[in-house]
Amino acid sequence: MPEKPQTPDEKLQQEFNRWAAEGEGEKMERHHLDITEKTIRLMNLRPGERVLDLGCGSGWATRLLARLVGEGPEGFGQVVGLDVSDEMVRQAREASKDFENILYVWGSAQQIPWEENFFDKVLSVESFYYYPDQDRALMELFRVMAPRGKLFILINLYNDNQYSLQWVDKLKVKVHVRSAAEYVELLQKHAFENVEARRIPDDTPNARARCC
Repeated sequence: MPEKPQTPDEKLQQEFNRWAAEGEGEKMERHHLDITEKTIRLMNLRPGERVLDLGCGSGWATRLLARLVGEGPEGFGQVVGLDVSDEMVRQAREASKDFENILYVWGSAQQIPWEENFFDKVLSVESFYYYPDQDRALMELFRVMAPRGKLFILINLYNDNQYSLQWVDKLKVKVHVRSAAEYVELLQKHAFENVEARRIPDDTPNARARCC
């Protein structure tokens, strides 16, 4: 019998499991740490908040978040890292054993395995353009975010950044390529309010040579 075709999520899982095996999780930290730290400062995180790291990879950003939402007057903050790659999740768990307020979950952005109205803040670092159904992912994010929750999507691969477009054909999985204005319109379509696109300067040496 012919093999059953892979679903888009299964293709992503296979590719990012390969990345995990090749140590790409650590490389992503080196590549994206500067802009991620700047974005996290914009999040204005407080102890006790509940945060989702969507597309967490090896968990390096999850750990940054967890340090900022630890125990405080509002309780013990929690960070959930979600990734479609079970191997990335395994590596993240292994590297985060000293954290009591992190939980890693293997799953899809298009069917987030979590309850409604839960997360105060959501961060997604260089993963949103990989999601096969971005509309479905935003519906799921809207479902799991608390009222007045805030969503921060960090994207380097987009139409306005012409240099980044060289990566579209080099990647082994399909990606969405939109403009900043199109992303704003997409989020507004899904009832997100006060949507804005902001450029985060990357002061990492040779930043233009990297993507994804």
